[in-house]
Amino acid sequence: MSAICGITLAAEGKGEIFVRDAAEDTPPPPRARVVELSRGEQLSIIRKGARHVAVTYEDAMSDGALAAALCAMSGPEDPIAGDPESLAVFALAQRIAASDIPVLINGPTGTGKEVLSRFVHSRSPRADKPFIAVNCAAMPETMLEAMLFGYQKGAFTGANAASEGFIRAADGGSLLLDEISEMPLALQAKLLRALQEQEVVPIGASVPVKVDVRIIAAANRDLSREVAEGRFRQDLYYRLNVFPLGLEALEHRPQDIALLAQAMVMRHSPAIGPVPCIADSAIAMLKDHDWPGNVRELENVIRRALLLADGAPSIGANHIMFDRAPARALFREEPRETARVIPLKTVRHEPAAREEACLSSVKQESEMRAILEALEECGGNRLRTADRLGISERTLRYRLASMREAGVEIERRASGGVQCRR
Repeated sequence: MSAICGITLAAEGKGEIFVRDAAEDTPPPPRARVVELSRGEQLSIIRKGARHVAVTYEDAMSDGALAAALCAMSGPEDPIAGDPESLAVFALAQRIAASDIPVLINGPTGTGKEVLSRFVHSRSPRADKPFIAVNCAAMPETMLEAMLFGYQKGAFTGANAASEGFIRAADGGSLLLDEISEMPLALQAKLLRALQEQEVVPIGASVPVKVDVRIIAAANRDLSREVAEGRFRQDLYYRLNVFPLGLEALEHRPQDIALLAQAMVMRHSPAIGPVPCIADSAIAMLKDHDWPGNVRELENVIRRALLLADGAPSIGANHIMFDRAPARALFREEPRETARVIPLKTVRHEPAAREEACLSSVKQESEMRAILEALEECGGNRLRTADRLGISERTLRYRLASMREAGVEIERRASGGVQCRR
């Protein structure tokens, strides 16, 4: 990278980035973010103000130096992407943002579905209107309808005052329905009617209320499979799936990792003063990890690293601490494509590091074995499995999702029953 002097970059109508050589004193345009670039012997980032960052880079632009420079040029609300897959998704999202068609985003938990949703909203004509995110899995089923559609005063016990609900609160803007696969079937029918008629009927009311809302739905499971298995309405699926977008797991987006990690360092660093840079040795470790928790896990690792670095100018490999050892390092001799299918009765979930099991790990082991055995006995039927275990189907889904994040994949056999793959 050569020194840049007085170049102003447009930022999708969100302001300007003024990039200049640190030795120059050319005044920037009003309200522009200023990025000063200079060569040096050591990579560094220093915040000089809320909209002023100085980046010193080495002659050879390493992964860490490039990530530092690009993140310095990005605003706090800008998407961070460097992998071709992610760049293609954001480019597509940019194109569909101008329309009002519903969007369905699918991807594993923690991959950034809400970030992509906010990106679509921020690039749309509705950008100055509300964006409301609702996690359908985080609310009790008995309250989800009231929270979405609103209610009249006295409509039910505890309704001491009327509430407009999330759909009406997002009027004119965008509503993200995250984890929509967890919505009960009965409520799916009411949502479908609201989307078709563009109106809602609050609980306890008899007169519908017109609304103008763009719906963005997100799910961590294949909704077409949920439809086939009777857990999601087909008509609602087609109503939401007008334009599908997909996000890959972080381990399949290696070129995003350095950029995301440096952006997280900047997010959790002081507003004024030096910002640690990530050394190439640390980036290599991050890229070698398989990230079962995706971007959320990466943020946890970065926050730990900042604590361990304790004000050091850079984050090194010795500051990187994972929840467990990187799977690629442990199982390098057995590629993912040739993973063995392990019969259910032989599955043993052992810690990667053979340390003495604590009480919590013993409990998790017993719970996992009980779920697998019940699934086998019930032929893979989740409803019967949940009934046998004495838990709700939603709770069973949470447990199965946790098992998937731990690396245990459960698949149905064509002949009935289940099999596990790790």
